[in-house]
Amino acid sequence: MNPVSSPRAAADRVRVIAALVVLVALMSAACGSSGSGDDTSAPATGAGRGGSVRLLTHDSFSVSDAVLAGFEQRTGIKVEVVRGGDAVEVVNQAILAKRNPQGDVLFGIDNNLLTRAFDEGLFEPYESPALAGVDPSYVLDPQHRVTPIDVGDVCVNYDRSRLRADGLPVPDTLEDLADPRYRGMLVVENPATSSPGLAFLLGTRARFGEGWLDYWRALKDNGVTVADGWEQAYYSDFSGGSGEGDRPLVVSYASSPAAEVPDPSISVEDAPTGFVPATCYRQIEFAGILAGAANPDAARQLIDFLLSVPFQEDVPMRMFVYPVNTEAALPETFTKFAALATDPLELPPAEVAANRDRWIEEWTKLFSE
Repeated sequence: MNPVSSPRAAADRVRVIAALVVLVALMSAACGSSGSGDDTSAPATGAGRGGSVRLLTHDSFSVSDAVLAGFEQRTGIKVEVVRGGDAVEVVNQAILAKRNPQGDVLFGIDNNLLTRAFDEGLFEPYESPALAGVDPSYVLDPQHRVTPIDVGDVCVNYDRSRLRADGLPVPDTLEDLADPRYRGMLVVENPATSSPGLAFLLGTRARFGEGWLDYWRALKDNGVTVADGWEQAYYSDFSGGSGEGDRPLVVSYASSPAAEVPDPSISVEDAPTGFVPATCYRQIEFAGILAGAANPDAARQLIDFLLSVPFQEDVPMRMFVYPVNTEAALPETFTKFAALATDPLELPPAEVAANRDRWIEEWTKLFSE
């Protein structure tokens, strides 16, 4: 992660700290659900009765020490955070271990992977009372096997100074990325191993329909490079912001530029990176209680906590995506430099479920030729 900050970047920076914090077992608290209340201010009662809960998640998960400690103090529940790579990897691992779940709650599964998890019976239903504060458009599962936690748009980001130095305009569309003017400038994530990579692939499918693979063929001919995951693409290949690579275009998030601004008083035009709205594909992240969880009561309280205002207000500057709780306030750098696309690319979940694996196979075949 960049020492200043970068999209979802603070996640890495605090990974070790968070892992230490969750090992602090605070002996107090009642076992009742937290709802959407203020977890950081509630008194500790019922010491030691909360037990422990294991959260399986992706490498970009991050929460402030004080926010997590507030939950642990109030409930007496010790939280162990287990990061397992990109979200696709985490979900795949959970499916393989579904008969012997390695945790109680899984966080980070997105709207493009839900049906696969449902088909595998990965989650048990839980309708959190805190859902009352969530924008209903994000509640995609009427059976409440998963709960929406955050939302963001996967979009092409650009290195403002590099494009300016090369005398190139900011690309406006997906089609522009196949223009020879941008040859060798774009890095994307592998959709077979990366959730933003999959989201970008789905965005191209939404934009070009049956011609989506021809579009990717054009990108390949134009020198696109493929990284296994977001962190490699952003930090090793991208030249903008906290990236250290030589490519000025990368698939990241519409909220990524906010992470690259050290001083919120600067103008938007002076921000080191920006995003291309016409390339954005909507991504919602969910959490769910794993079937067979060792401590389902603590798991339910953890879901409530993830929807609470303290956690939701922590989300933007820790994971650089948007909260789903409408009561959560946004930081200034987020309101100024981040955004949700007004008209994002989207596909019906049923269409994604029916074709996702085939599209990934077709894409993989193209890039292995």
